[in-house]
Amino acid sequence: MTSTTGADIPGWPTEGLSRYLTELWDREIRVTKWTMASTGARRWNVLFDAEDGDTTHRLAATIVPNAEILIQPFEYEPRIITLAEQYGVPVAHIHGVCLDPSYAGGPFFIGDRVDGETVPRQVMRVIERNNVGELVVRQCARAFAALHKVPVADAPPGLTGSDGPVFERALERANETRTGMLVPSPTFALGAAWLRRHKPPDIEPVLVHGDLRVGNIIVSEQGLAAVLDWEGARLGDPMEDLAWMCLRMWRFGNDELEVAGLAPREVLREAYTEAGGEFDEDRFDWWKVNGELRWGVGLAQQSAQHLDGTLQSIILAGSGRRVAEQEWNVLNLLRSSYG
Repeated sequence: MTSTTGADIPGWPTEGLSRYLTELWDREIRVTKWTMASTGARRWNVLFDAEDGDTTHRLAATIVPNAEILIQPFEYEPRIITLAEQYGVPVAHIHGVCLDPSYAGGPFFIGDRVDGETVPRQVMRVIERNNVGELVVRQCARAFAALHKVPVADAPPGLTGSDGPVFERALERANETRTGMLVPSPTFALGAAWLRRHKPPDIEPVLVHGDLRVGNIIVSEQGLAAVLDWEGARLGDPMEDLAWMCLRMWRFGNDELEVAGLAPREVLREAYTEAGGEFDEDRFDWWKVNGELRWGVGLAQQSAQHLDGTLQSIILAGSGRRVAEQEWNVLNLLRSSYG
């Protein structure tokens, strides 16, 4: 699959998206009032209206401008979103998936546009203004519980995570990614050693989102409106999903509230178990260390992607400055183990 940029396509994105929707729905569609969403360093998120003469459809397209950055086959993400919707997870309904880059500069999928905020700063303001912090956490917990009940057999074949034991695979991934860092981190090496010594007994994997946090959700005055960014969905431990939402990075200064700076852990645990999930404290804590390490390495890799030209972006370029913060987070989590 080749890739281009949006600027290479005359009339981008209106002409290509209009043509695609006309073919998909078998009637003349005209794309109007498009704008680029302010979030997303790796992908283009285009918000637009699609008019067919009688009805205006409020839609959003997620476009990957460079196929080399794909984590797994592009069509997996919209397929998993549709599957999650069937099991009660709040998501944007998917209308179409296209792998042909000639329409919009890369593969894309189109879904409903959901009202609400996605930018973390604005999300936190909406939550504070409407006092819905604990409500959002409970809604996320219910979304987790619904997702984790999806039969693994319904997931796309060969989905990431289907190639070995959950915890051993996580350790291997941590070691592999650390070796690719431009500057080695003794702190992350210490964290990886701790993870090896405290590895939990293995479990049967379930479908997990992998990156649910403030920034990857849409929040309205009524709380959680939709879960976004499913490109990293895979098979894994449900505690990984819950722990990831509790990393210090996503608290935005509200460090006393462990879950996304919105509520204490007890609220997440209670809502998740009430919805039918099983909460394991030891695995949860293991995944918190893994998550802080994983995000630190990920930030270093994003910066490297900009430096080596794989995907040049000022957002990715600035990621490297936060690696030291992640090292500090790992050390704080390990403090009790090392005295």
